Amino acid sequence: MLVVHHPDQALHDPEHVFRMGRFLPQPDRAERYRVFLAQSRKHASGVVEAPLCGLAPIHAIHDEDYVDFFRNVWDRWSAIPDAGPQVIPSVHPTHRMRRKPKDLLGELGWYSNSTSCPIGPGSYQAALASASSALHAAELLLDRGGPVYALCRPPGHHAYRDLMSGVCFFNNAAIAAHRLASKLGRVAIVDIDVHHGNGTQDIFWSRGDVLFASLHVDPDFGPPYYAGHADETGEGAGKGLTLNKPMAIGTGDRDYLAALDETLGAVGAFGPAAIVISAGLDASATDPVQTFKLSNECFAEIARRVTGLGLPTLIVQEGGYLNDNLAACLGAFLRGFQD
Repeated sequence: MLVVHHPDQALHDPEHVFRMGRFLPQPDRAERYRVFLAQSRKHASGVVEAPLCGLAPIHAIHDEDYVDFFRNVWDRWSAIPDAGPQVIPSVHPTHRMRRKPKDLLGELGWYSNSTSCPIGPGSYQAALASASSALHAAELLLDRGGPVYALCRPPGHHAYRDLMSGVCFFNNAAIAAHRLASKLGRVAIVDIDVHHGNGTQDIFWSRGDVLFASLHVDPDFGPPYYAGHADETGEGAGKGLTLNKPMAIGTGDRDYLAALDETLGAVGAFGPAAIVISAGLDASATDPVQTFKLSNECFAEIARRVTGLGLPTLIVQEGGYLNDNLAACLGAFLRGFQD
């Protein structure tokens, strides 16, 4: 298995996130990158440092105005007297508010739907490195076959075309899937993160060349809350190509694997030329989010069942947060692709 990464991913390292009315330890620390890299090396046939990509593949998925805002927001924020050590919005538009303002605080709320994406001096560079890793991994998959593991951090599946969300800035899986679809035609994305891939769903909602499937906690009871219901199936050319499998808090191995089998059956019927796995590990029983109760062996079995499709496979890292079992969980998952 080839492993693709870039060390600039560690430049984004906010200490805190504002939730529940207070500042809490940020779950997406740079240490995740180092844990993932050390563990993935044990399963690698080769480890590749991705070249940093230009903006064209980013703009293929994300609005240019959003990218420009993200690239420049730290410098603008730093120029404000008495600004805090992290860029965090304090206002957000609702469905009644349809005009983007020019003031920085107003723009920040426009491009971010929560306080969960604190930005520091290295955040843009880290997100660019993460997206570059996914893109280069897709190129390697096209050139050499798979599986290929794209170590992407910060993650991406909550990021919309013009919106940062849920610790995600650029949608790495979407950038990679778009590249694969441009060369291969049909591509499937299967998102196994415990949280719904709302950004990915929105990006491919009306496209007929990419099937998006997600297995996640019921959005009535867990973030991202506002998307991921079973009756969301796409529209236009993408009608029927969005497949959501919301599940109850506390879901364990057996029920999860049953939902996975149904999902992979739909993937097989779609007939993609390649598959992208948005590989969140936060469904683990040991993850700090404490939502699902999957064992390490379940992650290995997920990988085996994906391999059973016989498709070139790109694995894009999403969630999975620091805990004593994180490395072993990733190791079990990657080993499953090699069994």
